[in-house]
Amino acid sequence: MQVRRSVQALHRWLALALCVQILLWMSSGVVMSLLPITLVHGDPNKAYDAPVELRVHNYFPPAGVVSEVAGAQEVTLKSWLGREVYVVSSRDRLAMFDADTGDRLSPISESDARRVAVADFAGEGEIEKLSRLDNPPHEYRGPSPVWRADFSDVDRTRLYISPDTGVVLTRRNRAWRFYDFFWMLHIMDYRERDNFNNPLLRAFAITGLAFALSGITLVGFRLRSGRYADDARRMARRDDPKT
Repeated sequence: MQVRRSVQALHRWLALALCVQILLWMSSGVVMSLLPITLVHGDPNKAYDAPVELRVHNYFPPAGVVSEVAGAQEVTLKSWLGREVYVVSSRDRLAMFDADTGDRLSPISESDARRVAVADFAGEGEIEKLSRLDNPPHEYRGPSPVWRADFSDVDRTRLYISPDTGVVLTRRNRAWRFYDFFWMLHIMDYRERDNFNNPLLRAFAITGLAFALSGITLVGFRLRSGRYADDARRMARRDDPKT
């Protein structure tokens, strides 16, 4: 009997500790499941170009651009803004070069960043502001510095563009910011919003497991004592019109 009372007390205290967070888990889960992920990612306002075939051409020797990047590990030939470029990657940096002349193109200029943003954006609106940020806001969560293009569309789209490779790294909009708030509540990471293994979430997950196990234990006690059978018989007598 003492063990049963202890388990009941533990179950109640665990329920009290979990009630608010369970409500936040459920409500945030509902919101995130209802928001189309394509809208969150900004896909409706993303321009999709047809694949471009590279020219059969006598390009600048790759060895010439590799020598410009210390510790180079990989060279990629691709098309960028209507021209062929080399992207050289190392362990801690990226650099872009003109594939015809070998001239270094990165970090890209403001005018090139604007061209990238305009080419990527397919929504209704124009660039209101283009900034090179050394300390970007938390919504970006990527390497800096970075170019940011703010558009005037109803979704308040922001494109974050790499100055090293001239590609769009991240797209942000109102739907993403709304989603991100509930994602923060769901994973209980109120600072970085990307750590699914933070101590607070682990503590509440363990508490939830203990709550479930204590509930199962109480069910076992009731089954052993015959309480469920007694309750069923009382319900049957109450619903029987002859009694």
